[in-house]
Amino acid sequence: MHARRKFALGLLAVAALAMAGCGSKTDPRLQGSLRQERNGWIFVHLEGPPGQIGFQHGYWLAPEIAEAQKVIALLFEHDTKKPWSFFREAAEKVFWPKIEDEYRQELAGIAEGVKARGFNLDVWDITALNGFLEFVPYYMRWWEQQQGKKTSARLPTRESCSAFVATGSYTRDGRPVIGHNAWTGYMEGERWNIIFDIVPARGYRILMDGFPGLIHSADDFGLNAAGIMITETTISQFRGYDPQGIPEFVRARKAMQYSASIDDFDRIMREGNNGGYANNWLVADRKTGEIASLELGLKNVTLRRTRDGYFVGANFPVNEKLAREETDFRLDDPSLSPNARRKRWEQLMAESKGRIDVEAGKRFLSDHFDAFAGKEDPNERTLCGHIELSPRGIESWQPPFAPAGAVQAKVTDAALAERMSLVAAMGHSCGRHFLAADHLKRYPQFEWQKPYLRDLKSHPWTQFSALRASE
Repeated sequence: MHARRKFALGLLAVAALAMAGCGSKTDPRLQGSLRQERNGWIFVHLEGPPGQIGFQHGYWLAPEIAEAQKVIALLFEHDTKKPWSFFREAAEKVFWPKIEDEYRQELAGIAEGVKARGFNLDVWDITALNGFLEFVPYYMRWWEQQQGKKTSARLPTRESCSAFVATGSYTRDGRPVIGHNAWTGYMEGERWNIIFDIVPARGYRILMDGFPGLIHSADDFGLNAAGIMITETTISQFRGYDPQGIPEFVRARKAMQYSASIDDFDRIMREGNNGGYANNWLVADRKTGEIASLELGLKNVTLRRTRDGYFVGANFPVNEKLAREETDFRLDDPSLSPNARRKRWEQLMAESKGRIDVEAGKRFLSDHFDAFAGKEDPNERTLCGHIELSPRGIESWQPPFAPAGAVQAKVTDAALAERMSLVAAMGHSCGRHFLAADHLKRYPQFEWQKPYLRDLKSHPWTQFSALRASE
């Protein structure tokens, strides 16, 4: 069947399901929205003004949001020895005053939608959940300093995610290709399985992956109807936080929603930068073929851009001045996961020049070659991360054999992005399953995760598209 005809029929089928899911007996705020489940993912379509989008989000994902809050609260209690109430208070006093009204309405709407399904969460719970990636360690390290306390060793910076973006002579058709896999603990990562299709009243339509209850992607892979394609990887062992800045989750969502160019993205992410969840952002503009890397430190910000080349991310600092002034990362240690993965990315980009496409992206994100050891061996140094198999773990973030690593992967190219589409694989894209009970039996030191640690099954690559063609 011709690809366009197949795509059109797919849209009609999904649109029919959308109408079937929104009958007259439902709350009018749910009009036009829906939830579907496919190959380990939950697809939700949301549309309307901010409060309505939030209500739809909260309503369709209420059970997942309620459980996600419990998971994050358990992580926080383990890592910080602080109760959830501590983070609720910080969300109200530190985050909320810096959140613009559009996103306040959406956060409040999520809380209303969750309550409509009978779960007892309020707007401070939802705001704290949205900020969970910048609470630990960024906010917590700042808070400890204000209390005159020595920074806790229990507050590591995540070394999570592998990503690439390429264009020009590096790709098969000369247009941008972008891919990313998310690295987290498996307890929370198994729940990082939402595909959001959002049609806001203002700004551009968004298709992105995400976590229940969050207004941004958080692992940050998405595209918008203006042709901007976005991802990132975390800057390892970053230190620095400005509580007077705008929360990262607000800036990341705003950039996804309102950027029509790389310049727009750069401006929105810099404005009010608080240093929270510091990342190296990889961006592409499918309209121009240009790609960029925005390494967003608190003090050092570097924007690189090209129409012929590539940028890769694996949690290594790029700018040596940033690495020296704002991180504790050792650029000269080739055994470290980010450095080994950086080396592997460089090998793959050189080997694949002129042939990078979506299928190549899938292979990259499933790669098990340890560039430090020089052999195939799934572990913390491979692009498809398997910390659960590593006797080393990742220093300061995950101990040896921790149930953590790559939890899902996404790829898209300019042609798919024109149709508001991406391909995604839930679980390890290499096909390997993680079985929780077996792992806990072998490594009982992680028994504290037992209430919420579930199997992370590998699912096939699946294409997701916006419900209707975008303007």
